Amino acid sequence: MSRIEKRFARLGEEGRKAFVAYIMAGDPDPARSAALMVGLPEAGVDVIELGMPFTDPMADGPTIQLAGQRALEAGQTLAGTLSMVRDFRRHDDETPIVLMGYYNPIYARGVERFLSEAAEAGIDGLIVVDLPPEEDEELCLPARAHGIDFIRLATPTTDDERLPAVLANTSGFVYYVSITGITGAATAQSAEIGPEVERIRAASGLPVVVGFGIRTPEAAAEFAAIGDGCVVGSAIVAENASGKPVEEVLAFVRSLAEGTHRA
Repeated sequence: MSRIEKRFARLGEEGRKAFVAYIMAGDPDPARSAALMVGLPEAGVDVIELGMPFTDPMADGPTIQLAGQRALEAGQTLAGTLSMVRDFRRHDDETPIVLMGYYNPIYARGVERFLSEAAEAGIDGLIVVDLPPEEDEELCLPARAHGIDFIRLATPTTDDERLPAVLANTSGFVYYVSITGITGAATAQSAEIGPEVERIRAASGLPVVVGFGIRTPEAAAEFAAIGDGCVVGSAIVAENASGKPVEEVLAFVRSLAEGTHRA
């Protein structure tokens, strides 16, 4: 079993939902983001989503766009992000890590080189938001061959005709985007999400985590209760950008994790 499978299996045995936390690698500088990442598991994070900074993040809202810009200005590279994961793995070989971002930096590095390095570093999954299922041979299938899960996004506009293509080569879990639009731009409505999560879970046989528009422990509990867990990104990135000490950012993360685990 992969780390992702093991984590969801353990949570299922414990009757708990998964708390997935997103941070941007290198934001606002490599040292601070590494310190934040190291503290996430103790703060209750079950799966870490690590953003790969990119110059043209078309699916992200201002909060994560600015985080990526800060990281790039601080010198963060894809090689540096993989090195960050290697350092993390020296003391934590259990917490799943999913890289999230765009295809261009991977393509520029070379798919085979990137996947070999990612697997060696300890990456468990990829979310690449600008590669549709029609391009699975480009990265998804090679990633699976390296033992790396390829996690797909499903959205409110993913109808029954489109869903089979979206799920065909998906593994690990499905990320349900609870709103249409860019990250951090709106607040989701839980009443509208339940039937969609059930539809996707039934079609995929995979855990479904809900993300976008979740900013508080109360919202985390509400949405985690509907799915198999929830994802918080922009709220954590904004807290980190506030200049507060890392310990205070981790305290905020812990409050979100506790909300999720109450679901």
